[in-house]
Amino acid sequence: MLAQIDWSRPWYDSVRPAFERLGVEGDDFVAAFNRNAASLALRNHRDLPLTFVPQESLPEGTAYEEFISATGGVPTRDNLHDFFNGLVWQTFPLIKRQLNALQAAQIAAAGGVGQSRGPARDAATIFDENAALLVVRFSNEGRALVDELRAHCWDAALFEKRAMFGRDAQVWLFGHALMEKLVAPRKAITAHTRVLFAGDDYFDLQADAQRAWIDARVAAELASEPLATSSFTPLPVLGVPGWWPEQDAAFYADTGVFRPKRRA
Repeated sequence: MLAQIDWSRPWYDSVRPAFERLGVEGDDFVAAFNRNAASLALRNHRDLPLTFVPQESLPEGTAYEEFISATGGVPTRDNLHDFFNGLVWQTFPLIKRQLNALQAAQIAAAGGVGQSRGPARDAATIFDENAALLVVRFSNEGRALVDELRAHCWDAALFEKRAMFGRDAQVWLFGHALMEKLVAPRKAITAHTRVLFAGDDYFDLQADAQRAWIDARVAAELASEPLATSSFTPLPVLGVPGWWPEQDAAFYADTGVFRPKRRA
């Protein structure tokens, strides 16, 4: 199963170090997850030790997020979806912890899992499953890049400003379902992207320190601000400069993928 993953792909840069720390042989990753979680002293928002447990540990009628909140156990199946979920817990633990706190609070406020999830829980689920984090240098050029992405001016943002990526803009994948889809990359795969502006000091950091900065920054924002689906902007992942070959002007002219913004 894990042999399907091409770790040379740039979209796995965010979680590759967590995978490399595991030393997994074959597909038996859960025991390695638990060893690494213990070494990192990972805990949930109730300060319970985080562990990865069999899916059968989740009682019938109990919501997945509610179970993690109450026990610290993350129900984990033997598949790529849950494998990437575990890697994200070990890469951005503060964000994952805060998302779980938000989801558990929404479930409790609704008196359990009902037919309607509600907008806040929907936004948290989208974040958890399909988010990318776009870190942009705080500058006039950076603000223009973000404005163009939000306006779906794909050629201007991703082709004309392609030199900014890596130097002044970085894309870090977060959503584990998004990572799973990219095992078999398709041009149409699109992330829900959250934008973070950062100062020059961030771009001077090494990659591990940048991960820690992102983790702390986003977790603090989630704890202090309402989360809504309107906070995301779409980004076709294979359009990130340098993430796919032959990204010429014609590549971004494909309106089946790089769609113009809908008029109100």
